[in-house]
Amino acid sequence: MIKTTLTIDGMACSMCEAHVNDAVRGKFAVKKVTSSFKKGVTEILSENALDENDLRAAIEATGYRVCDVKTESVEKKRFSLFG
Repeated sequence: MIKTTLTIDGMACSMCEAHVNDAVRGKFAVKKVTSSFKKGVTEILSENALDENDLRAAIEATGYRVCDVKTESVEKKRFSLFG
């Protein structure tokens, strides 16, 4: 699983978060995307790495500016009754 964290300039409300989330979902196959206008951050979980240029283009087409992109590999958390 890949976690991509974006620092985004221009989000000012929950509708801004929704615009960014919808732009990501519309362009990429992702497991989860969440945004916080208060923190200026969007986090994306996907099976594969996302193309940074395509990601920037999709978000910037909605009027927001991507300032930074960080990608890291994360393990899926498994549920177990046995610890």
